[in-house]
Amino acid sequence: MADAASNDGFVVFDRVQKSYDGETLVVKDLNLSVAKGEFLTMLGPSGSGKTTCLMMLAGFETATHGDIRLGGQPINNIPPHKRGIGMVFQNYALFPHMTIAENLSFPLEVRKIGKSDREAKIKRALDMVEMGDFGGRRPAQLSGGQQQRVALARALVFEPELVLMDEPLGALDKQLREKMQFEITHLAHELGITTVYVTHDQTEALTMSDNVAVFDDGRIQQLAPPDQLYERPENSFVAQFIGENNTLEGVVTEINGDKCIVKLDDGEIIDATPINVNKVGDRTIVSIRPERVEYNKERLQEGVHTLKAEVLEFIYMGDIFRTRLRVAGNDEFIIKTRNAPDVERLTPGQQIEIGWLPSDCRALDA
Repeated sequence: MADAASNDGFVVFDRVQKSYDGETLVVKDLNLSVAKGEFLTMLGPSGSGKTTCLMMLAGFETATHGDIRLGGQPINNIPPHKRGIGMVFQNYALFPHMTIAENLSFPLEVRKIGKSDREAKIKRALDMVEMGDFGGRRPAQLSGGQQQRVALARALVFEPELVLMDEPLGALDKQLREKMQFEITHLAHELGITTVYVTHDQTEALTMSDNVAVFDDGRIQQLAPPDQLYERPENSFVAQFIGENNTLEGVVTEINGDKCIVKLDDGEIIDATPINVNKVGDRTIVSIRPERVEYNKERLQEGVHTLKAEVLEFIYMGDIFRTRLRVAGNDEFIIKTRNAPDVERLTPGQQIEIGWLPSDCRALDA
């Protein structure tokens, strides 16, 4: 796993640990390096340690052990307001008694920036988020999406080199959330800002990030670009947590380089790519993405092991068909196919054969 701290990263966590009670570690020996200008997302379920890491970087929590460095300088003992970090929260955290312009002026006044410079920076920041005409309004006069744009502008107004975002789009509806995802990513890259973003939304992480750190139980399970994380998960937690995934259980009966043979618990034999298995006899969970499963005989390649399947449910979803099958004793096996004239619509009770490329089937830890 590529999570070792690099000495030349702009943000570096070096063997960082955090405990609130002196006994239980919520962050365990974290090594992480974020390059200048990178958009890194910390993704994981509740309680996995991702928000605690963000709060330690912001200065609102103190590391129990290890060093956090920003631009090569240790920041463990520097208070939050002197770290020069922009922050965006889910609840916007705007001052209700101030106008939008006054909200943006506040971080500039704290930094002793003169009036004419302040006005220029406020105008530029509001224009960046398409809120230039709203400077005289108060937060209560804005919609949720508009308030979130203002919160983003306030984080950017003093031109920080690092911006931290904690579930910033969680309160928005789906359509607006997707629009803001693209806007935030575009702004971050256009301005060259290093961004550390926390979410539990996998789609958000895959859509926005240069790299994603998947957290579980206080550790990074995998750190990789979005496509690598989805296509090549390194363990069963990542495979299950990122996107939809089919699993079948069995035992490894043969390993030969980058291929292995797995005997499933119902006796069926399949080919797979060994990722997290070490030897013959290991129990394994094999992982196959729903869109990589074929049931059209013309598309199944010669020599690929096929499995018998029974159609349990067929769901029309507009652009795709989602079909639930019974495969090797698993009643929750899903396949996804595009809605196209040449794609057969399956019916419940139908018996079919399915298959996939061994490179799409990964033998992971049980």
